[in-house]
Amino acid sequence: MLPFAIFAGLAFTIPYALTGVFLGPELPSLGGGLIGLAIVTSAARMGFLLPKTTWDFAPTDKWPAEWLGTVEMKLDQLTAKPMSALRAWLPYVLVGALLVISRVFPEVSTALKAVMLNFPDLLGETGIGANFQPLYLPGGILVTVVLATFFFHGMKLRELGSAVKESSGVLLSAGFVLLFTVPMVRILINSGVNAAELSSMPILMARWAADSVGAIYPLLAPSVGALGAFIAGSNTVSNMMFSQFQFGVASSLGISSALIVAVQAIGAAAGNMVAIHNVVAASATVGLLGREGSILRKTVWPTLYYVLFTGLIALFAVYVLGISDPLMVS
Repeated sequence: MLPFAIFAGLAFTIPYALTGVFLGPELPSLGGGLIGLAIVTSAARMGFLLPKTTWDFAPTDKWPAEWLGTVEMKLDQLTAKPMSALRAWLPYVLVGALLVISRVFPEVSTALKAVMLNFPDLLGETGIGANFQPLYLPGGILVTVVLATFFFHGMKLRELGSAVKESSGVLLSAGFVLLFTVPMVRILINSGVNAAELSSMPILMARWAADSVGAIYPLLAPSVGALGAFIAGSNTVSNMMFSQFQFGVASSLGISSALIVAVQAIGAAAGNMVAIHNVVAASATVGLLGREGSILRKTVWPTLYYVLFTGLIALFAVYVLGISDPLMVS
């Protein structure tokens, strides 16, 4: 399976990189995933690079106990509305198309950005505020596609209500953590706004880390991202918490800040494999509730692999290849 596995990896990473270069930083995960999925599934149907000897799992009654959780999923008892593959995939394609259109065409972007909710001076006369554009954000586009899918799939109001209820429950359980982590991140970032003109907490921590660890820091940078994801259960929150810190360390050491922040994101993605929230959610999805400990003992090894080799690659990139920031003017 090694040739097919390498092919599958390239089918994702090459479109991922090209999407980031030509369409911007907001779409690589979506573009790489959708394009890679189409390439890999088509290749698998044609038997491209697949081994001639096929393999499958043993019958369910012969599975070891750790493969079974407290919830038994009986797929044969599930009923679904029959529909074509095109109709089933249409919402995902529509999300991708709307995201690309909203980012690539300036006229569309300007129209969507015109609707803005602004919250100035949240803490009095501090100058600290926030704003967001609901129609331009990916979340707004997702809501638009949900409403369109209601008509495309011929759903009933009862079915839409059931779907909204189920997804809202998942959203609230996952979003509850954000009620605490996001304010904490904003306090860390805005701690530099003070009458004493002191540096923000991430910058001070970065200076301490640079002085304590020194030039070997790129090896440890992915571990910081993984730790943040393990604690918060989110790649995004980890990046929010530690990106400014990682940027500050890189600036203090005089190495590529763009590379170190990218390494932070890779480490945070790897940390998702051992994040308790994600393990519990995944266990519930596949019917393995009660087996979280067993899953963690298995996922910790690929996490360590990602973190270690990403750090080694970062060291090589900084001190052997001499990679600098892409926007740095010499």
